[in-house]
Amino acid sequence: MSAETSRTGPPRTPLSDPNRLIPGVTADEIRHVVTRELSTVARLAHVALLVGASLVVVLVGSLWMTEPDLPVRTRIAFASIVAIGLAWVGFASWVLTRRRVLYGHDRVLAGWMAVLFCAMFSVGAVAIAASGLGGGAGYLAAAMGAALLAVAIAVLRMAQRKQAELVARRGELERRLGILHEPHRER
Repeated sequence: MSAETSRTGPPRTPLSDPNRLIPGVTADEIRHVVTRELSTVARLAHVALLVGASLVVVLVGSLWMTEPDLPVRTRIAFASIVAIGLAWVGFASWVLTRRRVLYGHDRVLAGWMAVLFCAMFSVGAVAIAASGLGGGAGYLAAAMGAALLAVAIAVLRMAQRKQAELVARRGELERRLGILHEPHRER
């Protein structure tokens, strides 16, 4: 045993240093990445989404079911709103039941849902405007739908970039730690 080892104990390696799990990445940095995905604020936001979407489904669904003499286009609109609300309820439930970091998959799925629902709104608004049923309001709704669709596409692209960054970071951490396993799959 060398004099240095006996004085200071075994030599410290990057993995034995509690503040530096791997070269270049501290435990606090890893903790930050993980807690950001599982934060209380994010959980509360998804609970709010779940409650809000559930309220929309119940209120619009109740109105739809209790008014049998609604015009066909109104029944179609109510059915669409209920379907969109149920999709958001399903999404929020899925996120809230996960017990591990989602690596941005939730954001990408939400982005795709937003693009789909904004596109549906835009197509409906254009159809109303083209049919002349909505007058000038139909064109205004179509323009608003196009703006919402552009925002949804931008949000989707940001989510895809963030997901790619998180997955690359996870891969780098696994590579540095020497973790070899099968590709990550969602459960």
